[in-house]
Parts: sequence; structure tokens; C-alpha cells
Amino acid sequence: MTEKQRQAAKRNIKKAQQAAKQNRTLAHLPTSTRRSLQQQAQKGRQRGGEAGHALEDRNRSQLYEVAKDLNIAGRSKMGKWELIDAIRTARG
Repeated sequence: MTEKQRQAAKRNIKKAQQAAKQNRTLAHLPTSTRRSLQQQAQKGRQRGGEAGHALEDRNRSQLYEVAKDLNIAGRSKMGKWELIDAIRTARG
């Protein structure tokens, strides 16, 4: 490996590390989103991690399992709110 290649590799690693640091933090999310995430986490802790009765009280993986039982196509690419809409549509 030449010196030029080594320097390019170091630059690429530093760029990747900086990007990873930026993506990991909740501080870059809007305040309303952070507050919503906190409220969802608090509700989950109050229920002891069990699924709630309302679809909104469940997390994405719990909704995914419901969608799987209903054989909803494209469920793996859906987010939480898309899964909720699809489940309600499938249930009628």
C-alpha cells in the first residue's frame, strides 16, 4: 500500500466515524419528536414491556408480528404508523 493510499484510507475512516457519531444522537431530532419518543418509552415502562391494547401503544416489532399473522404484504418495509394503518385496513 502506498502512502497516498494509506492517507486516503485514513480520511475515509475519519469521515465514516464522524458520520456515525452524528447519526447516533437524539439531539439532532426535533424537540417534538424527542418528546414523543420519551412518552412512548414511559408508557412501555409503565406496562412492564407488555403490548398495550391500542395499536399506538405497541412498538414496531409487536405491530410487525400482528401484521405477520394477518399476512399483510410489504410489512417488512413499513414503519410503525404504516403498520397501524395496514392492520386497521386488514381488520376492516
